[in-house]
Amino acid sequence: MGSLFVVLVIAGCAAYQYLKGTLVKAFATIIIAICASAAAFGYFETLANIVISQAGDGRLASLIPWAHSLCFVLLFILTFALLQTAASQLTHQPVDLGLWPERIGRVVCGVFLGLIISGVLLTALAMAPLPNNYPYQRYDQRNLDTETPTPNKVLLNADGFATEWFNMMSNGSFRAIRNRRSFAALRPDFPDQLFLNRHNITDGVSIVTSSQAIEVLKKNGAWFAPEDIKDSDGKPVSPKSGHNLTIVRVGIKRSAAKEASQFTLSQLRLICKRKGDSENAFTGKGKNVYPVGYLKAANQLQKKRLNDLIKINLSDFTENVKWIDFAFYMPNDCVPLAMEFKLNNIAEVPLPVSADQAPPPVPFVERSENEKGAAESRSSAEQPTSTPAEERKSDSRRGGLSNISKGIVGPQFDENK
Repeated sequence: MGSLFVVLVIAGCAAYQYLKGTLVKAFATIIIAICASAAAFGYFETLANIVISQAGDGRLASLIPWAHSLCFVLLFILTFALLQTAASQLTHQPVDLGLWPERIGRVVCGVFLGLIISGVLLTALAMAPLPNNYPYQRYDQRNLDTETPTPNKVLLNADGFATEWFNMMSNGSFRAIRNRRSFAALRPDFPDQLFLNRHNITDGVSIVTSSQAIEVLKKNGAWFAPEDIKDSDGKPVSPKSGHNLTIVRVGIKRSAAKEASQFTLSQLRLICKRKGDSENAFTGKGKNVYPVGYLKAANQLQKKRLNDLIKINLSDFTENVKWIDFAFYMPNDCVPLAMEFKLNNIAEVPLPVSADQAPPPVPFVERSENEKGAAESRSSAEQPTSTPAEERKSDSRRGGLSNISKGIVGPQFDENK
């Protein structure tokens, strides 16, 4: 479905430029589309946060899950329309470069224009609260694995092309003068983030929160796992070559519990960066690392799949923040940069310390596991007992002599003996 969408957009743009445009105007339209996509990628989060803060719990609350997608499309359309209008005013006189250059050039420009527009639209759809098979299925629904080197992609990788194009611009001449930040550092593999963020949306999992939902301890908020750590079955946790098992303490805020108390590990990502990559931590290119589970006890890791649903009940919030120690296999040559949660939450992560300097443990056990264990204990402890009346009733159903008859004629005439 996604590839068909790309084909239709590219074919439509190529046909329009061939029939209605000129080579000069077609080339100008490509430049305009690039500038419009830069405006959309650069400012959609800022505009979406304004919309979310104003929506609150009022009538516009239903727009919160759609805020990022709508703001992204709105910025692209408005910027494109304004620049296209300005370009039309500057190119009143047609410029003819010859028959074949015009014919071939218009089609080529139309193809590039269609690729940019289809990539922008696919990115906007990936932000929307739609089932994860729309506009296409990027990851396997049942076996979610981020280690897969090449997830499913649409024709020409249109959404990846649009994202990578802006990555180069945000890290190059279009970067901010102050507080320089690269989109590739804060949003690495952006299409993957978007699809993983809404992987379990059909289970009622929110893809966005109406307020800041997480925080990370600024001091000793991350540490390397001890060597004797075990899994929930009591077996030693197997190491991963070239990686360090790193624990990050993440706090889920009670004030955002409405949208944040139910999530999957695919919505929580540790943004890492190669050591010594750049002087500024938020420039360059980052890497997504997803959790493998959380600490169930001081030295016990509860492993989880990325699409497993995790629920936090209000009774679990003994304070304003519910702290959970999540475990990540972080590459040896990387350092943590930030923790991202759902679509609009981010918190800086300090450099990890040794296991000896780790803060006191805050074990987390989901209520479903507690209830399951309690139910099993009750079922094993409470054996069913029967009353004398039930025993007599059972004897009568089985047939043979009753206890009174046995006493009169003797047990030798009992059929059940």
